[in-house]
Amino acid sequence: MVKTADNLNMKRFDFLLVLLVLCGTGTLFASVYKTGVTASYYAEDFHGKKTSNGERFNMNALTCAHKSLPFNTILKVTNLANGKTVDVRVNDRGPFVASREIDLSKAAALKLGMIGTGTAKVKLEIVKQGPNTKLSQQTAASATKIMKKLYGDSATTENTASAQKKLPDGTYWDIQIGAFKSKDNAKARAKELSKAGFKDIVLQNYGEIVRVAIKNVPAKKVSEVQNQLASKGFTETTLRQRK
Repeated sequence: MVKTADNLNMKRFDFLLVLLVLCGTGTLFASVYKTGVTASYYAEDFHGKKTSNGERFNMNALTCAHKSLPFNTILKVTNLANGKTVDVRVNDRGPFVASREIDLSKAAALKLGMIGTGTAKVKLEIVKQGPNTKLSQQTAASATKIMKKLYGDSATTENTASAQKKLPDGTYWDIQIGAFKSKDNAKARAKELSKAGFKDIVLQNYGEIVRVAIKNVPAKKVSEVQNQLASKGFTETTLRQRK
């Protein structure tokens, strides 16, 4: 097998990832991103082909595809059926199936014990969020368009519409667009939102974590604002009711 620069870079990254986890520094901070979502995996048919961030897909590396999370985000994935876990790095976009949240490499699927079933219900925790680069934003926006083309508006508004039905009239909500351990990273996200035309952006301190949010959104406007965020590439949001 020819050792290309891409292969060597991925091996170095995966080796460093293993060292971080073994030394205990790779999981100092892990926030629950989503739970009860479906993971699938991809392997031989895509092995050696270019991923969305320009690398070559290596089914034997611990990587994954996600439709919107920034590239180089490290996720801890837990198989809810057996408790097995694995840390993976986002380097691709997908899966383009409405019911699936993440596509894992074959190596990651093996560690989770899901090769036989093909899919599994999992919990996703963000160990380290990657930088929200222009490439990450562009490919996330493209993924949203692909899903909309495949499934219509329900692909991007199903979760929002479901949440909207539960929002009581007359209530106000904060829409979170990221949570960071680094205040500089939080400020950078706030700046991105401001450049995209959003207002009422606040930084909220919770212990060591800094949340970035749009504050005081009326219940009847939440869906509209979330759709505006998604159109600008900010597809992952969390709602919190104002007290």
